[in-house]
Amino acid sequence: MTDRLRWAASAALAILGVLSGSWIGEVEAQTQSGEETQAQHGDPAKYLLQSPGVAVDRPENDYGLGPGYISQLEPYPRVGKGDLTPFDLWHYGGRLGSSFSSPVLPMVFDEWLTLNLERKPKLMRLVREYMAGRFDFNGRVIPGQTMSGGKAIMKGPIAKLPAGVASFAELGELSPEEIRERDLFPFLPLAHPLATTAHMVFPPAWIESHPEHDRIDVDFDIPEQYLPEFPPPMFLTTHKELGDVTGGREVTLGNYFEIFDGLLTPEQMEGLKELLRPTPTTWFNQTTHRITAEPNAGVSCFSCHVNGHTNGAIELAPDSRPNLARLRVDTPTMRGNYNLMVLSSKRSIRSMDHFAEVEEYFDGDPGMQQAIGPRGVQRQVTNRMGDFNSILDVPPAPKLGPTMRLIRSKATEQELRGEELFHGKALCSECHYGPAFVDDYMHDLQVERFYKGRPEGPIKTFPLRGIKDTPPYLHDGRLMTLDDTVEFFNLVLELHLDQTEKDDLVAYLLCL
Repeated sequence: MTDRLRWAASAALAILGVLSGSWIGEVEAQTQSGEETQAQHGDPAKYLLQSPGVAVDRPENDYGLGPGYISQLEPYPRVGKGDLTPFDLWHYGGRLGSSFSSPVLPMVFDEWLTLNLERKPKLMRLVREYMAGRFDFNGRVIPGQTMSGGKAIMKGPIAKLPAGVASFAELGELSPEEIRERDLFPFLPLAHPLATTAHMVFPPAWIESHPEHDRIDVDFDIPEQYLPEFPPPMFLTTHKELGDVTGGREVTLGNYFEIFDGLLTPEQMEGLKELLRPTPTTWFNQTTHRITAEPNAGVSCFSCHVNGHTNGAIELAPDSRPNLARLRVDTPTMRGNYNLMVLSSKRSIRSMDHFAEVEEYFDGDPGMQQAIGPRGVQRQVTNRMGDFNSILDVPPAPKLGPTMRLIRSKATEQELRGEELFHGKALCSECHYGPAFVDDYMHDLQVERFYKGRPEGPIKTFPLRGIKDTPPYLHDGRLMTLDDTVEFFNLVLELHLDQTEKDDLVAYLLCL
């Protein structure tokens, strides 16, 4: 071997030794690192996994409702879209099915249409029989009293007393426990007439003017006399001198500019336009997942909150599942929302622009968006919707002074006695005070003390300013008149008011 070859061989061996040592060093370093990693993180097979959490045996607790309370409730019936549901849904509790709904009908649309049209007369006969069993819709009015636009105000109470009880006075002398055990409570919750499909049901006056919202499956269940006037007046904080700025017209997408040009700011005008613009909803839309015979453009905010007030349309509150557990809710007025800190019935929503954006398809279900189409709008647009909402004023109350107390020279003796009761024995001002007559809290009246059923829990206190314009009352409309409302709270708060005191309170409420 030549010297050159010997040198090349030596160099190759040297390089190989260096590389081998380097490689061995890297392997040793990686092995050491792996040992450190395992020491730091434990078993790699469990690394970044979530543990199942703790489960303990816990003795049964009634949580203040009474021993075995949940066992007294029926499990919800297994029903599908469009199936008839019990009218006493407060007897049921627990969970059922999935939180998520589907935009797919259980059958092709032609079959769905035929099924609902054929079944609707039977359902409405059952609804009318049920409502007639609970209420005496006698049509009596309070003489000389009207809503702000002139509609007569109905006289009550019209809730029917149970057999064996001669009067509300007699009922008021019984304890909650006795009323519950004898099943005597006349103010039971009011369910949606078709809770499986649910969604908005519009009053006859609205349907007459807007037949595109006529449902194939169910009609409204409360007579027109016991609902707000249609169309209602609209009052603005910025133009009190004009009174009803609509001139007796329903504000629509077609006439709003004519009515409000020169009265609103451009931003408020934009907000009003969006409140009037129809968008698809879960059941009012252009797809086959609908409850109208023909495809539908949807509904707008002002389809229910007509002229910034209410037409009394009903829905189910979107804040619970299953559908059968969702509470029936009336459309609340938007008047005077500028004075409220809590919006929505069961959720503490704290701004009008937030409220304008949260009701996904009026069912709390953003999962319908892909099939039905988007209805979400940008925050700057919902802000403008809230800005218009914030100038909707309450109706005139000529007998109230700046501090929201009766002007003695304008009030009757009966109204003044009612005011004293309101702030005293009747306990109304415990929750209803200030310029809007509301405390901006949610309260649990614990009405389940009076009947065997599922507790409804805390619900937002609603303002009483302008209350004569917003029948029926309570969140679900079970109190058809102000007289029924006074009787309800007389029972629930155990006030023991006599008939004269009840009449005085109603006289005062008509002044607000």
